[in-house]
Amino acid sequence: MAPSFGRSISFQLSPARAITRPRAAAARHVRSISLPCRSHSHPLLAHLQAQTAAARAWATSDSTSPSPASGLALIDALHAALAQLLLLPEPQASVRRACASSDRLLDAFLLLADAHRGFQESLLALRRDAADAHLALRRRDAASLASAARAQRRAEKDLARLAAAVSSSAARLSALGGTAATTTTTDTEEAEMAAALVDAAAASAAASAAVFSAVASVSAATSSSKNKKTATTLAAAFAKKPETADVAPEKLEELERCIDECESGSEVVFRSIVRTRVSLLNIRTPAI
Repeated sequence: MAPSFGRSISFQLSPARAITRPRAAAARHVRSISLPCRSHSHPLLAHLQAQTAAARAWATSDSTSPSPASGLALIDALHAALAQLLLLPEPQASVRRACASSDRLLDAFLLLADAHRGFQESLLALRRDAADAHLALRRRDAASLASAARAQRRAEKDLARLAAAVSSSAARLSALGGTAATTTTTDTEEAEMAAALVDAAAASAAASAAVFSAVASVSAATSSSKNKKTATTLAAAFAKKPETADVAPEKLEELERCIDECESGSEVVFRSIVRTRVSLLNIRTPAI
């Protein structure tokens, strides 16, 4: 006698199961069309453009006393956004194809790194000069105070030279940015990436120049009265009225606070600039 089989295995799928599977597939299809498409800027590109605009706005601010520390923080944030963007294939392709503009970027970031290293050396010199001026004030030593003022002026001139060098680099990069997007690639997204990279480098240079100039201004405010007096004049002023022989002590304290705020920030920015340049070099010459 033939064995009997359960009839359930011969039935078609239940209506509920037959409906569930198409719905699940439709749901997956609906989710897939919500992914970003190439017609819109990548979020990381938009983030870099926002950081670039913030750094440029700070550099061109009409504020009479911009905070150098806040400028350094904006430059660091810009390079952090730049590092994230350089992980994407589009900017990497743009860097490889645009040999001329990427060479300019490498040169610009090398100049920036050297400038920020020089900035750190100027901060150390200003700290030493401020300490010497404090000591001279306590001792009422006019000759030492005049010597500290001369050394301080040299540091201010070094900062002015650094600011002029990176400001000139920013101008060259700004001019390059107008052509980078149209001469390097026919792909719209890659062209946008190329322009964003150049604009970011230009904004970083402009903000760096503003930082150097701001620190020089703070230093000049402490030494302006001393600069007009010879050692003989200072000695006479000390003898007659000591408080007129020097800039107010709170001005020196303001300079020292400015140096304290900038020292850690300048080291962070220097490292971020070096990392950016290394990333560009690695993209240009990928490991085999």
